[in-house]
Amino acid sequence: MRKREGLSIEALRIDCHKVEHEILEFIKRTVKEANAKGVIVGLSGGIDSSVTATLCVRALGPKKVIGVLMPDPEITPVSDVKDAKDLASKLGIETYTIPIDAIVKTFLDSIPLEEKGRISVANLRARIRMVIDYFFANSLDYLVVGTGDRSEVLVGYFTKYGDGGVDFLPIAHLYKTQVRQLGKYLGLPENIVSKPSSPQLWKEQRATDEIPVDYDTLDLILYAIFDLKMRDKEIA
Repeated sequence: MRKREGLSIEALRIDCHKVEHEILEFIKRTVKEANAKGVIVGLSGGIDSSVTATLCVRALGPKKVIGVLMPDPEITPVSDVKDAKDLASKLGIETYTIPIDAIVKTFLDSIPLEEKGRISVANLRARIRMVIDYFFANSLDYLVVGTGDRSEVLVGYFTKYGDGGVDFLPIAHLYKTQVRQLGKYLGLPENIVSKPSSPQLWKEQRATDEIPVDYDTLDLILYAIFDLKMRDKEIA
């Protein structure tokens, strides 16, 4: 068997101009075929939601995009809320800010269990956010846009019926490192492009707390498995 040369992050370099064009056409076509009036994007201040919102505005115009911010003041960094609001202002889209802490508390107070695990409560936050997104979407005849990327989809790093329950996913074919490339190309602020990934489902959560490698390494492993069809020993 021919030995492959070592892979580097350069293997994941994309043609951002081409990728942007393809995604814009996909968004336009999806919304048109659904006969929807616009889209709802949950804004977190992170790279995925920021890239998704920017692409939706470029595809549909700011009047057809609504950003919904759903912080939990007990765990959501103030800086993330500021980043999301600053981006929305730059994009010129309408936003709604709905703190979810009271909703979470009411739900938990209604459940007669003494033990409520951290993962259960974390997933509850994600599902509450999606319920809010869909309330807006159903009320306005909009679609809910998912912000998940390929890295998260392939390793299952999302909440079922939470951030995984959406109408369509514009960037689900891009690895996280490729989303960062696209974000830089789209002119997003450096603090968003380089921000450590976190679903913010508990205080000071980081994606790498649960995914045991950084995204530069994870993406190369996934690329080797799914794109190059390499064997496990060869990947290692």
